[in-house]
Amino acid sequence: MNSFLQNISTMKNSINILMAISVLLSFAAGNAQTKNFKTESVKIYGNCAMCEKTIEKAGNLNKEATVDWDKDTKMAIISYDSSVTSKGEILKRIALAGYDSDLFFAPDDTYANLPECCQYERAKKDAHNMESHDMQMAKDHSHHSAMTQDKNALSSIFENYFSVKDALVSTDGSLASEKAEILLKSVSEVEMDKLPMEVHMAWMKVLKDLKQDIGNIMATKDADKQRVYFKSLSKNMFEVIKVSKSESPVYYQFCPMADGGKGASWLSLEEVIKNPYYGSQMLSCGKTVETIK
Repeated sequence: MNSFLQNISTMKNSINILMAISVLLSFAAGNAQTKNFKTESVKIYGNCAMCEKTIEKAGNLNKEATVDWDKDTKMAIISYDSSVTSKGEILKRIALAGYDSDLFFAPDDTYANLPECCQYERAKKDAHNMESHDMQMAKDHSHHSAMTQDKNALSSIFENYFSVKDALVSTDGSLASEKAEILLKSVSEVEMDKLPMEVHMAWMKVLKDLKQDIGNIMATKDADKQRVYFKSLSKNMFEVIKVSKSESPVYYQFCPMADGGKGASWLSLEEVIKNPYYGSQMLSCGKTVETIK
């Protein structure tokens, strides 16, 4: 009987220890998040409730950043996880939506396209720092910037995407899975600070979906299943490559019969149609709908 009671006591002690460890780990994780979380005030120029909605939508990023802007004081409270973003990145997004801050000046054409009620009185450009001026110049010369700055940053992404496409043209699910693993690695290694602003914004919008689709292609060796995810992957890759450009022409091609008649697109370095959704069954089914130069 005493032995039985001792065993129960030992079990209770073990459970208590495990619970204590769990609480400590949770506390440590929460404490780390608290340390990374920062809140700052910054002036952002605007006029009305419509401005407020646009500014906050541009600055907010799920679980990473929130922006609370006051139209009367023109001050914004920015809270963000400093381990994944920065005040500068948040204000860049807001500037690209058309709103100046004390750090970044919005592109002139974006400001001009704001509704009349939102066109606030702007400060002179020379009142802003050199970093904001550089942002404007990057917008004005986006084509040149993309050709020079993202050459190394995204070239491997495009190359590895085309390798996945070629594997599906050959209906080789095993090879497609292997190439998808390489593609996922190259996506994870992108240095986003080297991307031009326009490319950076497009990349951030599709990054989560890119990783999910690539991971799904990697996880199976069934070419038909891989093609389902390749459709979405290709659509998002197109969104990036059309703003980043490439050294060689890229052909955006479309097959109306793919995906049960819904149609599906893909990117290719060759103008000749080689359909990744049907392979040898209907290799030449499709057409080029856009050439990206």
